[in-house]
Amino acid sequence: MQFAILGPVEARRPDGTPVALGGPQLRGLLALLALDAGRVVGAERLIDGLHGEHPPEGAADALQSQVSRLRRRLRDGGAPDGLVEFTPAGYRLAVDPQDVDVHRFERLTAQARETPDPRAKLELFGEALALWRGPALDGLADAPRAARLAELRLAATEDRVEAGLALGHHDRLVAELRELAREHPLRERLTAQLMRALHGGGRAAEALQVFVEARDRLADELGADPSAELAAAHTAVLRAAAPAPARRIPVPLTGFVGRAAELMRLRASLESARLVTLTGPGGAGKTRLAVEAAAREAGEVCFVELATTTEVPRAVLAALGLREQGVLTPGAPPDPADRLAAALADRPLLLVLDNCEHVVAGAARLVRRLLGECAGLRVLATSREALGLTGETLVPLGALPADAAARLFTDRATAVAPGRTPGPDAVTRICAALDGLPLAIELAAARLRTMSADDVAARLGDRFKLLSRGERTAEPRHRTLRGVVEWSWDLLDPDERLLAGRFAVFAGGARLDAVERVCGVGDADLVLTGLVEKSFVEFDGGRYRMLATIRAFCAEQGDDRRAAHAKYFLDLAGAAEPKLRGADQLAALAELTAEHADLNAALRWSVARAPDLALRLIAALTWYWWLCGRRSEATPFADAVLAAVGPEPPPGLAEEYCLCLIHASNTDVAIEPVLRTLDGPLRYPYLFLLWALSPRTKAKDGERLAALVGEDAWARAFTRVGDGLGAQYRGRIAEAEAHFSASLHGFRALGDRWGEATALEKLAEFADWRGDHARFRALMDESVRLAGELGAVEDAAELLCRRADGVLRAGDPGAAAADYEAAAEKARAAGTPLTLARARGGLGEIARRAGDLTTARHWYSSAIGLAGDPVTGGETRIRLHTGFGWTAAAEGDLDAATELHQEALATALDHANLPGAAQAIEGLAGVLAAREEDDRAAFLLGVAVGLRGAPVAGDADVDGVVDRVRGRIGAEAYVNAFDRGREMPPEQAIEKFGQRRFALGS
Repeated sequence: MQFAILGPVEARRPDGTPVALGGPQLRGLLALLALDAGRVVGAERLIDGLHGEHPPEGAADALQSQVSRLRRRLRDGGAPDGLVEFTPAGYRLAVDPQDVDVHRFERLTAQARETPDPRAKLELFGEALALWRGPALDGLADAPRAARLAELRLAATEDRVEAGLALGHHDRLVAELRELAREHPLRERLTAQLMRALHGGGRAAEALQVFVEARDRLADELGADPSAELAAAHTAVLRAAAPAPARRIPVPLTGFVGRAAELMRLRASLESARLVTLTGPGGAGKTRLAVEAAAREAGEVCFVELATTTEVPRAVLAALGLREQGVLTPGAPPDPADRLAAALADRPLLLVLDNCEHVVAGAARLVRRLLGECAGLRVLATSREALGLTGETLVPLGALPADAAARLFTDRATAVAPGRTPGPDAVTRICAALDGLPLAIELAAARLRTMSADDVAARLGDRFKLLSRGERTAEPRHRTLRGVVEWSWDLLDPDERLLAGRFAVFAGGARLDAVERVCGVGDADLVLTGLVEKSFVEFDGGRYRMLATIRAFCAEQGDDRRAAHAKYFLDLAGAAEPKLRGADQLAALAELTAEHADLNAALRWSVARAPDLALRLIAALTWYWWLCGRRSEATPFADAVLAAVGPEPPPGLAEEYCLCLIHASNTDVAIEPVLRTLDGPLRYPYLFLLWALSPRTKAKDGERLAALVGEDAWARAFTRVGDGLGAQYRGRIAEAEAHFSASLHGFRALGDRWGEATALEKLAEFADWRGDHARFRALMDESVRLAGELGAVEDAAELLCRRADGVLRAGDPGAAAADYEAAAEKARAAGTPLTLARARGGLGEIARRAGDLTTARHWYSSAIGLAGDPVTGGETRIRLHTGFGWTAAAEGDLDAATELHQEALATALDHANLPGAAQAIEGLAGVLAAREEDDRAAFLLGVAVGLRGAPVAGDADVDGVVDRVRGRIGAEAYVNAFDRGREMPPEQAIEKFGQRRFALGS
């Protein structure tokens, strides 16, 4: 028989069924005996536990009677005789202590505290806490023992949380810790754990707000300072809240030798000039010197490799970790240069642009703009020619001095041939022959693995006697570098030359499997090892790559492998495409991002030479571009493919052709006839989404596409998103919520973070409207976390604003302010002025609700200036004008309030944004209420609920209007007017309010 006292007292038969124990006295007696199972409990202790300090007369006799009744109850329940024993010292429950849940709880928690493994701790504490079904000893007079057990439970909960924090379960613990901290406001360990969970989930501002509230509460209620544990948590958040500046600088594979004077001159130039260009011939060591100088800068540094790109602004965005737009955000992307100017506007940064020579015009245009608009920006460029901008400081880089060249050669020679020191005379001859060019010196030094320094010197001497008779119009150092590359090439064995020539097809380096597939050379791993040893190829992080100078030479020698290269990357993109919609999403994104330069190279070649392949590759990369926020990257490729293919899709490629039409910037080809040729389940199910966001959308085409979704699990989950949006727009909120719940279930089963975040955001919105603040917070926390996992800084900032809106409605302005401030910081760093506007508007909302109308007006004015035009900033402008309207009404300027709300209403109707229209109409109802036009105010409140499909719980502005209006005209009149408004069909309401500005005076 098992006994349970951690909750309602129970005795259970072996099959788990409960024994009928009778009233509270018998249950209390069993609980007291079970607490000391296997040990004798004195009668006085039992009486005290049952009756407290003032037992009734005859308590001892009553105890005997109760023991007899308990024995009978247990025996009737199937327990053996003698289970409750009597001794001269008292009574004993004759069972194994492990048959009682409290003793199992204590054993499990002891085991958990002894094990060092946090996963094992988590499981053991979880098993122990699962034994609790409610308060222990419920109803007994033994308050001290009940309190001790409650403390054990809370301590075990804290220890379980600690194990979860050690495993990184920050986001999933926040909601639980908030509730625990609310129940135990003076429990400093719980508060410290909540701060750590918030901080670990990227919500440092909220963590600091929790500390401020706890510190004030301790001072007010206990007159005490925070404990050491709480203070340590605060310090940790503060340190992380001011992180070291980001330093995106490549890590060199070799040490820095020589160039001390040049380094000093370069660093001095960077201190005095905002644009410094390091110039010199190929192989002079410009990149290495720039990396060394950047590494010694104290602030934020970002290194951008331009050798493999033709799009300078996009390359800089990617290097900064930014996207053209968020992954959850529909609409046309902003210009990349605009994004950069916004992101760097008030950001102190050294931007290193490496290898500008082949994009010098584009680099110059971008640098001119950014330096003009971003006061804290400095630029260090490396190029074979100057950018040609006013204020540019040039630092020419020539040959290494003789002693530095000798040190470099000796250093590299020692690395490849340890224990053999080259003779100084040979080293001097070699460095002189190579004009002190670092790359040429390193190539020559690599030969000491199989040759002596004297042999290298002799062969180079012969080679350059021949070179001196060649092209004399070439710059001398260029002839020298090409000469040493040719000499090194001649010393390769045939397989090495074959592979090196073919390897040059890779624009951004390659993994071994790509080399094997594309280059078609046997034993490629062994041949690559030889090329690495001879400094023709570098190996780092699992990838092989060539320096640009060597790659250019090898490309001249090798046969054309661009067709094989394009086919390989089509296969790679095709294999990754379905993974982008499932649990392997992050790995697939990382894989395609690593191959980004070669994917674009394959597209450039195939657009001109194999348009059918280009069509397939664009389709395979479409969802990658969406998830990476690089949607506009497809446009020039799509334009070129359509020009090559013509107005009809190639056989079997209609779906791919449709995707190209959607990507294209401008085309006369109609998409509708092509859509009508599709006759099977969509192979690219996101075609439905992209079509819906296309300016060429037509409803009948949507019905056609919806019918082609098929049985694909991702497509079905996504279709429920579309169904949910449609139901919401029609005001059917319960139906919409059911669709989004089904969508979330489908995306979760697949492991698609994008889909989960999309569905979670909408479900959170509905929970917020209902006033279910705990569910709203949990859903939004998860959505923010998933956006962070996708690297979508832009979306994370927007989601923080949405979470803050709900938190503010829930009555927590401190947490809301923390979210708005964190969102503003992310938006500034990401260069998204619309989200920054929304965050500032939220801070204005907090100030307005606190009665600080001056500060509110400041924030709203600042936000509207950032919100852009109504087309691009529609939703944000609706929110800002509405909030500003409430502010004007509070100041008594009802005409201004009317104008602001009507502006918001016009924007909402222009965008068919019914929730936004409802928000503006509620603001107009507030103006009518202020004018005591109460019947019309109640009518508008009903219209707003009808348009939205549901009221919004906790909206203090609307609640205030309702209370005033109902108080003046009475509940019955209010309900009648409200119902008339709510019952107005949405189409009629849109027509009524959309024909003209709603005249409040009419």
